[in-house]
Amino acid sequence: MHTAASIPTSLFSLQGRVALVTGASRGLGLSMACALAAHGATVWLNGRDGAGLADALERAQAAGKAAGGTARALPFDVTNETAATAAVAQVVAESGRLDILINNVGQRRREPFDALPAQALRALLEANLVSAWHLCREAARPMRAQGFGRIINVTSIAGPIARAGDAAYTTSKGALEALTRALAAELGPHGINVNAIAPGYFATEANTAMVEDVSTAAWLQQRSSLGRWGHPDEIGGAAVYLASPAASYITGHVLAVDGGYLAHF
Repeated sequence: MHTAASIPTSLFSLQGRVALVTGASRGLGLSMACALAAHGATVWLNGRDGAGLADALERAQAAGKAAGGTARALPFDVTNETAATAAVAQVVAESGRLDILINNVGQRRREPFDALPAQALRALLEANLVSAWHLCREAARPMRAQGFGRIINVTSIAGPIARAGDAAYTTSKGALEALTRALAAELGPHGINVNAIAPGYFATEANTAMVEDVSTAAWLQQRSSLGRWGHPDEIGGAAVYLASPAASYITGHVLAVDGGYLAHF
């Protein structure tokens, strides 16, 4: 039980913590990795190839410099279970522990459900759901041994709500949200908190065409409370919060970072 003497002096410090962030070569994954490093964590950045991680690694190392955080590259395909298992083992072997896992990798295929082959749905579920399941299982092993862990799954506002022509993605993110609750129940007794971040509309590289579309901007202005796209840097605070001592009594929660999209109609 916490007492006044046991409350951390810095609620958001991640010094001494080791994190693995998947899909961290750009976009929201890179922003979250930089934010963790800026609060003192050692962050392993994942991407499918090492060359694509070079610029991201440089940015994360620069972000962590003042707080003593650092970054390392860890290229592997999250859908390759053998490679994912080896990657977690490498983190533990070289860093001595694994405290934070952020499952950020996500794919999207916008098509009417009756035009999408079942095999395409299976591939999307492998990338968005099954890979997270496997990494959670692998990361939970050292976290159980430590008696401490923070798992953060990046879902989407497409988890609790839906729109036509996006059934596969919505299905995968809704399932990932359910997995978050299930693992919170199962891993809580071992000192592992499991939460999710549900991003709304962010101006990432993957959304460039939509960001540049005037009609989309006008629609978003009417549809969300803040009336604008989110900047990738605005996701970092949510990741730091859920990974930090400040969120020690929060688990099984989905934190929407969406400019008020889910609250607005």
